[in-house]
Amino acid sequence: MSALPSRFRRPVLLIVGCGDVGMRVLPLVRGRWHVLALSSSPDRFGALRAAGAVPMLANLDDAATLRRLAGLADAVLHLAPPPGQGAGDTRTRHLLQALARGSRPARLVYASTTGVYGDCRGARFDETRPVNPATDRAKRRVDAEAQLRQASLNLGIACSVLRIPGIYATDREGGHPRDRVARGAPVLLAKQDVYTNHVHAEDLARACVAALFRGARQRCYHVTDDSDSKMGDHFDAVADFYGLQRPPRRSSAELAQQLSPMQLSFMGESRRLINTRMKKELRLQLLYPTVLDGLA
Repeated sequence: MSALPSRFRRPVLLIVGCGDVGMRVLPLVRGRWHVLALSSSPDRFGALRAAGAVPMLANLDDAATLRRLAGLADAVLHLAPPPGQGAGDTRTRHLLQALARGSRPARLVYASTTGVYGDCRGARFDETRPVNPATDRAKRRVDAEAQLRQASLNLGIACSVLRIPGIYATDREGGHPRDRVARGAPVLLAKQDVYTNHVHAEDLARACVAALFRGARQRCYHVTDDSDSKMGDHFDAVADFYGLQRPPRRSSAELAQQLSPMQLSFMGESRRLINTRMKKELRLQLLYPTVLDGLA
C-alpha cells in the first residue's frame, strides 16, 4: 500500500521537554498534529503515550542521542531549560545541530523567561526593551534566544520566543501559591517590595499552541496575565483568599540570611510586562486574567 499524499498527512510536532506545560499542550493539539515527545526518562513513556504522544528516548546533553531527530518534524515546541551551569545553552545548540542535518522544521517555538531583562526597577515595558540578564541562569536563556535568531537566518526556521514569568496552577506540582503562603515563607517589606508577573499554566499551554500557528519569525512575546501587583501584595491576596495568615514581611538584609541565591534573585528584580503583542498577534484571550481568577 502506498503512503498517503502529503496533503492528507497530519503534520508532525516535536515537543522537547514535555513536562507539566507540555502535557497541557497535548490535548490542545490532539487530532491536528502527530506528536513526538522527547524524553530522557523511560519511566515517563507510559504517561506520554496515554496523553497521545509518541515518546522518543534522547538526552539534550548527549548530542549523539539526537541524530534521529533530523528531518522528523514539521514544527518544534522547545520547552526544555538550559543546563544548570556554563556560559551558554548547550542543549539548544545540540538540538539545532540535530535539526539542521535533515529537512528543517518550518517553525520552532521556544519557552524562554522574563528573567532575560534583569531588574527593571518596576518599569512597565513591552518586548522591544533590550535584555540585561543579571544571573547566569538568565544569561544562558539569552544565549538560547541568540542561537534561535541565527537558526532563523541560517536554517530558514521561523523561530518565535515566548518570554514567561512565574507559572502557577492549582494542580501544578510546586506551582500552587497557597503552598508558599502555608509554609509561612517571608516576603519583602512594602518599601522594598518588587513587582512580579505570573501566568496560569493552562494559558501558557494555549499560548504555545497559538505561537505554533501564528508566531512571527524572530518575534518575542510576553506570555503573562494582566496582574499588576507587588510580590508581597500578591501573596497577601492569596492568603486572604484561602483564609490563611499573611506572610511575614522582612527586609532584604534579613532575607539574604534565609533564602537561596535563586530565591533572592526573584526578589531582586522588579518588572511590569505589557502583554499587548500576545493578545493581538497570537490572538490569545486569557482564561485567567489574574491570579485570583486562576485560584477561583
